[in-house]
Amino acid sequence: MKTEDDFSQGKRGAVDLSSSGKTRITIRLDDDILQWFRQQVHLAGGGNYQTLINEALRQHIQQTREPLEETLRRVVREELNNIAS
Repeated sequence: MKTEDDFSQGKRGAVDLSSSGKTRITIRLDDDILQWFRQQVHLAGGGNYQTLINEALRQHIQQTREPLEETLRRVVREELNNIAS
């Protein structure tokens, strides 16, 4: 058994380095929202709820950037499909 650990080659900072293009933040979410995302991951048989939240935010941003004409066409198509079903 060692009597002393050698940290002379140790580096300070985060142990878990995130991939490029990602930023670690702290965010407060309602308990029911977080539970829903965790449940979706569980039902899917695994994954990462944070990735799912990221994807949901990305889809929302893309939809809000959608031109009005495209939004109307998409909604009409969805409604026609609902009627046909």
